[in-house]
Amino acid sequence: MRSLLDRPDVRLQVSGHETFPCRYGWLKKSYDAVVRAAPGGIEQVLAVFNPNQAIADFGVGKNMVASMRHWAIACGVLDATIKGGRTESLGPSAIGNKIFGGGDPFLEMPASLWLLHWRLVAMPGRATTWYFAFNEFNDAIFTRETLSARLMARVEELRDSGRLSGSRIARATIDRDAECFVRTYVSRSSKKGISEDGLESPFAELGLVAPLGGGALQFRRGPKPSLPDEVFALALIEFWQQHFPTRGTLSVEAIAHEPSSPGRVFLLDEESLVERLERIADMTAGAIAWDEGAGLRQVSARVEVSTISALTFVDQLYPDYQEAA
Repeated sequence: MRSLLDRPDVRLQVSGHETFPCRYGWLKKSYDAVVRAAPGGIEQVLAVFNPNQAIADFGVGKNMVASMRHWAIACGVLDATIKGGRTESLGPSAIGNKIFGGGDPFLEMPASLWLLHWRLVAMPGRATTWYFAFNEFNDAIFTRETLSARLMARVEELRDSGRLSGSRIARATIDRDAECFVRTYVSRSSKKGISEDGLESPFAELGLVAPLGGGALQFRRGPKPSLPDEVFALALIEFWQQHFPTRGTLSVEAIAHEPSSPGRVFLLDEESLVERLERIADMTAGAIAWDEGAGLRQVSARVEVSTISALTFVDQLYPDYQEAA
């Protein structure tokens, strides 16, 4: 099975979150601040996350300011162009506009969290540990330590192959990433109830990772009834366009098990996946069709996959968002 970590065009990054999981309110605050600053040009936009200004504007500490920026970009709320360590552009993304531009600014709809989760973990990017955990780490039951050890072993393989020959990624950094990953998806509780971090991590609502006790955790694979078909359709098309653009068909096995696939990212079992694929023609106005003839289980493209606009599938989920003319 292919690994996106091997691709030289894919940027790998651990850290950046300053040990803070994404918290409620951070994505909206980041989006709103960038939109307000946009008329002043790129210098004004970049100043949004300058600690001298942001500490007062956001009411958080310096490290949290850096974490807010990290999560807004990692979750696809903001689009950034970074070259040589310098940010050349920063602005709201199409998904950011749909959600925080009026569609669901307070993340009250499960669809929004599923969309942000998809953006966060479908590609390595700024959250390599999050990508690895869902897409290339195959232990259904695990601990923070085993996740960290497996990723460190993978980093060493990439170093040996020359892919990360100049990297200085340390085990301690990966340990912090693994801890932050767990805090992103698992509500932290104590004798007094759910802790502050647990309450403030919106992705814990998705129920993708469950604590088993004694430090053990479990990925919860299953139907995901709160995942809208519209978000699933968007994910399927983006997966197809990014990784198999010349193929006219995709098998159930690829959609369920390939890295960056909807099955992997959303932890869908094959039965639930097939149920959604049986409805895919209705969701895509016939552009994609389910086919199980001749013993095959696959979806077929009735048009060029590259011509399909995946974002249009989620438009009806955000009727209150009006795109600027």
